[in-house]
Amino acid sequence: MPRLKRPDTAMPSSVPLLEAALVLVGFLTATLSGVAGMGGGSILIGVLLVAGLPPLEAVPLFAAVQLVSNVSRTTAYWAHVDGRATGWFLLSAVPATLLTVGVAARIDPEWAQLTLAALILFSLAPAPSARLQQMPRRQMLVLAGALNGALGNVVGATGLFVGRLFLRQDWSRHTTVGTLALTQTLGHGLRVIAFGFAGLSVLARPGLLVALVLAVMLGTALGRRLNDRLDEARFAQMARAILVALSGALIISALWTLWTSNSTPPA
Repeated sequence: MPRLKRPDTAMPSSVPLLEAALVLVGFLTATLSGVAGMGGGSILIGVLLVAGLPPLEAVPLFAAVQLVSNVSRTTAYWAHVDGRATGWFLLSAVPATLLTVGVAARIDPEWAQLTLAALILFSLAPAPSARLQQMPRRQMLVLAGALNGALGNVVGATGLFVGRLFLRQDWSRHTTVGTLALTQTLGHGLRVIAFGFAGLSVLARPGLLVALVLAVMLGTALGRRLNDRLDEARFAQMARAILVALSGALIISALWTLWTSNSTPPA
């Protein structure tokens, strides 16, 4: 696998206030996700991109944070995980992740932002549940693995749109949550490995990585504690509103950058 060069446009390491703000966002999004059960990861990766962190840094960093975050959920639902389903998921996730990391890493940041915005808006639209339910389970899991690997290398977060494929009538809620959590854990782990082989280590910003991991773990724990005390439906509506606003910010940021770069005369 060819080694990739870390972009020169990376967010400066001497911006402690910005990194502290990103850690706070990580805590808040994890808390929101713990209460509402959705959206936290997509909000976090979106904020990382809007804040100026290039996808080459944001995606592996996000993958490492979410890998740790999903381990606890996987452990809690381990008894309900469908092992065969996980195997079919990995059948396509492994090659999709390893084979597309080079291509994904060469996508312009603006197009990564537009792709993430489109996927978020798609995931919030009403799902064609009847058509998804008719899809054979193995075909569904292979598709989920391929999407997780290929699109995950571009935008980082895949739970919102890949998760739709796990909503099956022949699975209990616990099986759905547990199997999705395990496949997300494995998907993020594969992404960390793939980007590492390509020369983009998640340890490029060790301080930010550790701080984000701790913030997400604390936020998830707080969200679960608050889950029984707060209105889950209201928080789900709040998460959707934030996701829509974030999609708008991603689109505006990307289009502005594309417009200004095209309108600037060459030196």
